[in-house]
Amino acid sequence: MTEPRAGAGTWFRGAECGGPGLAVLVSVALAVGAASAETPEQRFAKALTFPTVSHESPAEFDARAFAAFLAWLEASYPHVRATLAHERVGAASLLYRWPGEDASLAPILLTAHLDVVPVPDPESWTHPPFAGTIADGFVWGRGALDDKAAVVATLEALERLAAEGFTPRRTLLVAFGHDEEVGGNAGAAALTRLLAERGARVWFSLDEGMAILEPGASSFAQLPLALIGVAEKGFLTVRLTAHAAGGHSSVPPPSTAIGRLARAVVRLEDHPLAARTSGVVSDMLRAVAPHTHGIQRLVLTWPDLFGPLIRAQLEKDPSSDAMVRTTTAVTMIDGGVKANVLPREASARVNFRLLPGDTSEAVVAHVREVIDDPEIEIAVETANEASPVADPRSEAFALLAEVIAQGAPDAVAVPALVLGGTDSTHYARISDNAFRFLPIRFDAKDLERIHGRDERISVENYLGAIDFYERLVRRAAGGDAVGAPPP
Repeated sequence: MTEPRAGAGTWFRGAECGGPGLAVLVSVALAVGAASAETPEQRFAKALTFPTVSHESPAEFDARAFAAFLAWLEASYPHVRATLAHERVGAASLLYRWPGEDASLAPILLTAHLDVVPVPDPESWTHPPFAGTIADGFVWGRGALDDKAAVVATLEALERLAAEGFTPRRTLLVAFGHDEEVGGNAGAAALTRLLAERGARVWFSLDEGMAILEPGASSFAQLPLALIGVAEKGFLTVRLTAHAAGGHSSVPPPSTAIGRLARAVVRLEDHPLAARTSGVVSDMLRAVAPHTHGIQRLVLTWPDLFGPLIRAQLEKDPSSDAMVRTTTAVTMIDGGVKANVLPREASARVNFRLLPGDTSEAVVAHVREVIDDPEIEIAVETANEASPVADPRSEAFALLAEVIAQGAPDAVAVPALVLGGTDSTHYARISDNAFRFLPIRFDAKDLERIHGRDERISVENYLGAIDFYERLVRRAAGGDAVGAPPP
């Protein structure tokens, strides 16, 4: 990691990311020449014009797009560049360090990711997905919600603080991975390894994953909920394979490979893993309870006692059902080459999202027991266990809730379980408490825009995110919060 010297930071050259070429660098330099006259939302809109798309195939990595984006970030935030130590990690990830005055205090880690998902239908968008359009009070573009808002808002906040001469008491680390949308193995994983090699153990980390849900987007309370992800589900993919002799379809056996496989799939869908309301879900319900009324308040206050009733309600909707069980999803099936040929083999892939407390080993045992067919081959293709659970009773959680309340006093901060995956699956390895929260308010329609059509964020929401990160750094790194020293 390069430390700033003589008041100036160091940065990578564009060519190290695959080389954007002189024309790209010149255009970026010209584009940021008037950055000081731009508003924060205008700078953010510009960030959305760089098509930093992650693809499943590494061969499709667009080094030029990432290099241009990183060069723009360097030029757009000169006080960050001059004040924080910074370096590129791997193909296009970034790591910053703002040394604190008290080395005995464990650092904090702010994270986000630079990449976005592909856009399969750009012609159907109201505004082109990589145009960075500001219209109708919104900034439109791929990455507006997931997750460039966090990247650029964090840098805006740090730019403000560095410009005013803020000096942190606690060291601040900032990590931006470049491949979260495909698992983070080249980005966040590499950043985590590097930090671990340098002995970093952080007091808490903050990543994307949850947000403030407006009442219409939640069935638990009639007021906004600031959901702070304290854990995320694991990921397990199992391949089921049935074998048969094959032959001509005119003389079929009593059971074909496809028939045997189909029976196995039906058994799995008919026998899901058991639901439970313990752990993170129980903590969430108890935190929501004081803000409800009548029988709902009583039930949520005692989720263990009223578990069957709660589960019966949650199981009615797939999104809430997924909070209380390890889910089973048959996602791929393959078998047969011709309508009149009996296949010698048929296979299916089943994806499980693991509830904290459930292990891959236990789920595979469940699959074997439920299928109850020794002729079905069961193979694990991918297995990532559920994350550790951050402590919702910790000083770090209370601090985060306090900072949220300063900007959203109407919202109630509660612990929650992240159903999908984030880069925190990697950062949690060096964090005592890995939290997942994006300081943005969502209604039900906003949720549909993540990875979907017409992704956008309101200007008000975005400016509020900048304020959030500034308050968080002041509060957590500025000396008010002490926390535990590193072990």
